[in-house]
Amino acid sequence: MRVDLFDFELPPENIALRPARPRDAARMLVVEGEGSVRDFGVRDLPALLRRGDVLVFNDTRVIPAQLEGTRGQARIGATLHKRLDLRRWQAFVRNAKRLRPGDRIDFPAGVAAQAEARADDGSWTLLFEGDEPVEVLLERAGRMPLPPYIAGKRETDAADRSDYQTMFAARDGAVAAPTAALHFTPELMAALAEAGIAHETLTLHVGAGTFLPVKVDDTADHRMHAEWGTIDAATAERLNAARAAGRRVVAVGTTSLRLLESATGEDGVIQPFAGDTAIFITPGYRFRAIDGLMTNFHLPKSTLFMLVSALMGRERMQAAYAHAIAEGYRFYSYGDAGLLLPSQSALAAK
Repeated sequence: MRVDLFDFELPPENIALRPARPRDAARMLVVEGEGSVRDFGVRDLPALLRRGDVLVFNDTRVIPAQLEGTRGQARIGATLHKRLDLRRWQAFVRNAKRLRPGDRIDFPAGVAAQAEARADDGSWTLLFEGDEPVEVLLERAGRMPLPPYIAGKRETDAADRSDYQTMFAARDGAVAAPTAALHFTPELMAALAEAGIAHETLTLHVGAGTFLPVKVDDTADHRMHAEWGTIDAATAERLNAARAAGRRVVAVGTTSLRLLESATGEDGVIQPFAGDTAIFITPGYRFRAIDGLMTNFHLPKSTLFMLVSALMGRERMQAAYAHAIAEGYRFYSYGDAGLLLPSQSALAAK
């Protein structure tokens, strides 16, 4: 499909630079079946879902994966996006033209890495020196890797250490937050439990590739960056049992959705999963694992806007986004939420 079909105009004032406070005070646009879009708040979620529904969260934890260093007199910026082994990470590098294989990059607090090799996509393999775990080094020398549409407008600060982390964060490895889950609080989770809504967790370590623009003219030519994820056998079994009983599985965030779909066969059975996924979901995709999605508002011409268009229909999502823009909804990582509930007949037809 043509990438320009997924374009839209977003006024800069609709881009959120800080999250709602408290988190569950954010607004939420509900797009359901063939009906009209409706305006709610995140706190309305317990009343909008059905007793027995299962929300699926991503429990990845964002690491301070953005580093500023030097190679000689040259300033080098690095954003780690995928672990390769205990000491090696793949990284997008700013001022990469100043690097050669074997060069040493010095970061703050005595942290250093060797630039080993450049990949075809322009990223670099960095080998971190020393014996301490890389995560420990990053806590000393790194900062939270805010998306470029926020970092380009303000400095990363101490508040982002907690703001850009979900309440479910448990497993180190992400370099971008699963932002739909940023809206959840212990109070909201208690209200959901009281309403009979269950939840499960999986892990997908979100990579910085999620922010990369689609630079091709046709979706068939776009290459996704792989991300590592896992669903354990017990979780898969409970989700399959829920679906068999007619209960809905609602992914919280496109990261949860992408991993669930990666782990599910043509028969609709969710399998245990551990490994990389580079799934790219565009209109025409038949969803196998999920019945709905809670997500934030995405960038124009992005793979994530393509995903929600696949779930709800491109024209319908264009209309929903136009409504959100006109009503002043806040977009992107720190912005408001959407609850997308396609009709079962629409899911069966995909």
